[in-house]
Amino acid sequence: MHRTIEGVMEADGTVRLLEPVEGGRVRRVLITLLDEAPDDVAGDMALLSEGALSDWLLREEEDAWRDLKPGR
Repeated sequence: MHRTIEGVMEADGTVRLLEPVEGGRVRRVLITLLDEAPDDVAGDMALLSEGALSDWLLREEEDAWRDLKPGR
């Protein structure tokens, strides 16, 4: 199975992955270098997550989790 994982290569050549990867075995990897710099990696990840997290904005979700909030 192939999986694409975003990462950042630092000036010293160190590669930092931006999401967790299951360890426990040696794997072969291919790295594609992109021309643009990672201006705001955290902001990009937030935008990519926006669709998945949009349910949290619904009133029904607030009501469903109300009992788990601290101080209740």
